[in-house]
Amino acid sequence: MKGDRAGPRSRRGLLRDAALLALGAGIGTAGVGELADLTGRRLVLRGGAAAATSAGPHGVRGRGELVMTWEVKTELPLVALTFDDGPRPQWTTRVLDVLDEFAVPATFFVVGRRLRKYASVIDGRLDRHEIGNHTWNHLDLARRNDVQSRDDLARAHEAIVDIVGVPPVLFRPPYGHIGGAAAQAAAELGYQVILWSRKMCEARYTTREQVAAVLRQTTPGAIWLAHDTGAKDRLVSIRGLPAMITGLRERGFEFVTVSHLMAKAELAV
Repeated sequence: MKGDRAGPRSRRGLLRDAALLALGAGIGTAGVGELADLTGRRLVLRGGAAAATSAGPHGVRGRGELVMTWEVKTELPLVALTFDDGPRPQWTTRVLDVLDEFAVPATFFVVGRRLRKYASVIDGRLDRHEIGNHTWNHLDLARRNDVQSRDDLARAHEAIVDIVGVPPVLFRPPYGHIGGAAAQAAAELGYQVILWSRKMCEARYTTREQVAAVLRQTTPGAIWLAHDTGAKDRLVSIRGLPAMITGLRERGFEFVTVSHLMAKAELAV
């Protein structure tokens, strides 16, 4: 084994701290507002421009707060698989084939321009799955201004509505970076920001090692990050999906989309 990455608590802390640093760099100009709640799993911002009640650029009215989630706090044996950066031919279809075979729902954070180009890849195959916004061009939004950030989210939002037919409610910023401008744009569109508590480490692991890591590190409420396109080493996770699914089910875990994970956890409280 090539060694584990940071444990669950330190990983959440790193993600949280990185998000706060990125937000801090832009809060003053974007007017995101006050920090209302911060835990190892969820960050809530209320007030300021994030609380504006006017409709966003697509007629979507914000909730008056921006919620950023890393992991869902629950004792239920639930886990969410998420896939970023697609869709792409071969890659995405391969993932969908495995998920169909095992009747596993997942959440796909799609890149808008790829969705426009490869819409046929997902056509008729999303019945059990969920689609989230991963921006139009997969650029680092922490380095873009409010107009650029809003445009990147808005174009992807339009593509998802046009092609999938359902307005997305979840947004994952590329690289997990979100500055004040992007936070403001997400609030205007009424998004919840979804990061992750676990990440596939394909460059470090063989397929067998990656499967073992997933089985060992999954805890109730975990949100796993994988990819359905990218460098070839990411195929490590795709090859291991059947064993991951089988192994987690043998341990009593149920697979759900991110939205269902959050909803079921709230009902269980």
